[in-house]
Amino acid sequence: MPIPETDVQWVETARLGFWEQLYIPSMLAGLKTTIGHIFSPQVKTEQYPEQEPKMPANYRGVHRLNRDHNDRVKCVACYMCATACPAHCIDIVAAPAPADWKDREKYPETFVIDELRCIYCGMCEEACPVDAIELTTLYDLTGLSREEMIFDKEKLLSVFDQTTKAGTDPVRTRAGRLGAASDTAPG
Repeated sequence: MPIPETDVQWVETARLGFWEQLYIPSMLAGLKTTIGHIFSPQVKTEQYPEQEPKMPANYRGVHRLNRDHNDRVKCVACYMCATACPAHCIDIVAAPAPADWKDREKYPETFVIDELRCIYCGMCEEACPVDAIELTTLYDLTGLSREEMIFDKEKLLSVFDQTTKAGTDPVRTRAGRLGAASDTAPG
């Protein structure tokens, strides 16, 4: 069924005047914006890498695995971080904890994070009940191959050692030896 001719509205092309054809008003508007940015700059240029930037405390950079007060890995292999991760970049293999570890049933035999796949959202940090995984303020993450960007448990623990020794990232545990979840009162 064709559309009735009375329902059709024909639109005519707008006619440009002499000044609009020369694009002078548009050029003047652009120059006004440019001059405004020259005399009132809104962005501070950082001279990286000569001048290292100071990252805010809530910056989400390279991951680290925290150590407990006995210098062991704090993770209890509960898989909460791997479950919460939207990028599916965390892989954990759990093992029974040694007999002398009375405070937990299992620990991560392997703990691997693919830093190239990670979107640095912080969901793993939020999901961890024992504050074992954290995002640091380290931003200059580089590697020459994909294998270099896959962080295993030893590399993640070395990031903890590096950041705590430098004092750039304090351990943000909330309470208790293992974290807030270990201090829940029974009943």
